[in-house]
Amino acid sequence: MRKDSKKDKLRADTLCVHGGNSEDDVTGAVNIPIYQAATFRQAEMGKFTFEYGRTGNPTRKALELLAADLENGVAGFAFSSGMSAISTVLLMFKAGDKILLSQDVYGGTFRIFDEIFSKFNLFYEIVDACNLDEVEKKFLKDKNIKAIIVESPANPLLRIVDIAGVSKIAKKYGSLCIVDNTFMSPYLQKPLDLGADISIHSATKYLGGHSDVLAGLVMVKDKSIADKILFLQNSIGAVLEPFDSWLLMRGIKTLALRMDRQVANTQYLAEFLRSLDSVEEVFYPGLKDNKGYELNKRQAKGAGAVVSFKISNRHNFNEFFKKLNIIAFAESLGGVESLICHPSTMTHASMPKAIRDLVGITDNLIRLSVGIENKEDLKDDIVQALEASVSK
Repeated sequence: MRKDSKKDKLRADTLCVHGGNSEDDVTGAVNIPIYQAATFRQAEMGKFTFEYGRTGNPTRKALELLAADLENGVAGFAFSSGMSAISTVLLMFKAGDKILLSQDVYGGTFRIFDEIFSKFNLFYEIVDACNLDEVEKKFLKDKNIKAIIVESPANPLLRIVDIAGVSKIAKKYGSLCIVDNTFMSPYLQKPLDLGADISIHSATKYLGGHSDVLAGLVMVKDKSIADKILFLQNSIGAVLEPFDSWLLMRGIKTLALRMDRQVANTQYLAEFLRSLDSVEEVFYPGLKDNKGYELNKRQAKGAGAVVSFKISNRHNFNEFFKKLNIIAFAESLGGVESLICHPSTMTHASMPKAIRDLVGITDNLIRLSVGIENKEDLKDDIVQALEASVSK
């Protein structure tokens, strides 16, 4: 649990460097060491600080304290991946419960409900979380709804959900609001401050920032929820290893610097893409005519570093991906390098085509995670790939 209330006054970029337990209490090292230990000597029966690596580790604990500080939560928990993080959270619920899923939810989240948790009678229902009236109707209709899971911006169409509004409705009906905050990071958006109960991150993305660590984080604002997740984390054991915890803390130190550059690059590319005849539509909440622009400005301090767009049928999108030189055609996002993907066959392939079509994840939709490279080089790479992919 968080202890140092003095850090509540620190600004987000300073917290990235000095949040949590940023120095080693034993040696004074300005970076927490990697405590590569599976078990720990106990002074006597029942007297110990750490006992076993699955239950707790000094390096992981330092990361978890930092995570709590970044989101203004009472506790943070580190897992071996984003999916292990969300799976552990879902195990708080029981058979017969129902969870509302935003229609734009990440394909992996949909898959785990549709193909795994459904076998244990944990039900789900899809809702347009951008429509608060529709969200409330779902709660009114079904008393078994125990939580709603949303993303904002949502993957991959970057739709903006009113987190405070959804949280208020969930609370009204005695349910939890769970936010996947991966696309924004705690630097740009703090769901717990907006009323959400749980914030989840695929820390592989912006928090790690270098595409070299797989990790998940969960931050909560209520001690009773923290106690449940702590029990589940220890019982299930999908915890983050000490070395990966250290890598993640190292990545977080530069989060603010990276995000500032990436957001600026993305704004530039989004405006450029919109000027091209080859591009039919651009999805980015930093554009003033975007439907979620004003709402995003109220609840976040930036529009994020992912832009999605649809290219015209004059282009062969597979050739477009092949012709890119700087931007890598790859899964994931949030790293210092720019990555591009094809949602309908990659991130959302597990989602039925009917649902993809319903929400607008068409075959010509492309998602671009913008890195820290020079924005002109990124623009030039896109231009030459578009020119080379015109169908003959």
